[in-house]
Formats: sequence, structure tokens, C-alpha cells
Amino acid sequence: MMAREYLALRDEGRAELIVKKSRFIATARPVDSEDAARDFIDSIRKEFWDATHNVYAFTVGENDEVVRSSDDGEPAGTAGRPVLEVIRREKIKYCAVVVTRYFGGTLLGAGGLVRAYSSAARDGLHAAGIVRVRLLQKVRFVIDYVALGRVQNYLAEAGYEMDDVEYADRVAMTVMVPSSELDLFEARMMDLLAGDFNPEVGEEVVGFADVKEGEGLGGEDGTGEE
Repeated sequence: MMAREYLALRDEGRAELIVKKSRFIATARPVDSEDAARDFIDSIRKEFWDATHNVYAFTVGENDEVVRSSDDGEPAGTAGRPVLEVIRREKIKYCAVVVTRYFGGTLLGAGGLVRAYSSAARDGLHAAGIVRVRLLQKVRFVIDYVALGRVQNYLAEAGYEMDDVEYADRVAMTVMVPSSELDLFEARMMDLLAGDFNPEVGEEVVGFADVKEGEGLGGEDGTGEE
């Protein structure tokens, strides 16, 4: 069963960073398995076949069951591990990042490499777009017009997504509610409607919501390196 909520990438994204004439090209994308991650890494290697390094890191599983990274010839611990640590800090699941480097002729030193690969990886993740993946339930209910304003205000303030509204003798509304908040939602609606609340709750579905930069989830870090 899927966790109630986690962060993932919306799509594939790419960002580029220049540090002392070295080009760092970070490509990030969502992956649903280790095979998918390795296929993605291979595709980037083929695309940038003439690069000096194609450093990578990926994680698969809601609890980071599979975690791998590679320095691809850079000094140990200066490339793949920093990329992996960025993924962990951002708390993103099911994702792979490849940072391609074209050497610019100037040695960056261990600290410089760590900073460059970390910055490129973070830019690549945000270029791909971070989304919150969570279980939602469709909740359908009917209210009187006199209560419509109160309910709309509450839904807007709480950030619930409206799936459908039907206007007839009464107003039928369908709202997407995170499964973890269902009890709270029902209790609040009972208060708003003075007990006149008889919802029909549908099956759980997976929903996605964009995450603003700086937002995230709590959780424990895992470890693993190849």
C-alpha cells in the first residue's frame, strides 16, 4: 500500500551550471524502478558520450528501498554522493539525476566539486518540477444555497480541490480530500452545516500537487552508495 504522502518529480527537467569554465548539465526525471533508472542513465551517457563525466544518483521506493550513486571517475565522495544527498535533503522519491561534466581546464578541488555537483543537482530537480503525491478521496455532498458561501470559503482556506459542482434545487459538490484529513474534513463540515452533512465517500485515488520551493516533508534519511 502506498504511503499517505511523499514528494516526486513531475517530469524530466534539465539545468546547466558553469563553474570556472567547466559545464555541469543536470538532468533529472522520475523513475519507477531500478531498471528505469539505469535506462535513463544509459540514455544520458549516449547523449553526452563525449563528456568528461556522467555522475549519477537515484532512489526508488517510498522508503528508499533502492539507492545508488556513482562518481564516474571523479574523486571518491565528491560527485555521486553529493548528488544523492541533494535528493535526500529535498526528500524526493522515485527519481534519478545525472550530472554531466565537461571539464573546463581548471581543477576545482574536492570542496569545489561537491558544491558544483550539489548546485547542479538541485537546479535539475527544480527544473523537473517537484510535486506532492498523496492519496485523495472524492467526497460528494449536497448543501442548501444559504450555506454555499460558508462552504466555499472553508474549502478555499483549507486548500481543497473542487472536482465538480451541480446547481439544482440544492448544490451538489464533489471535493478531493486527502485521505489523512478525511475525519477532520467531515468534522468541520458537520460544524459548518449544523449536522446537516451526509457525504458519499468514494475510493482512494492518487493525486498530485505542485510544491513551492522551500516546502518539503519530514522524514528520515537513508543511505546507500554503489
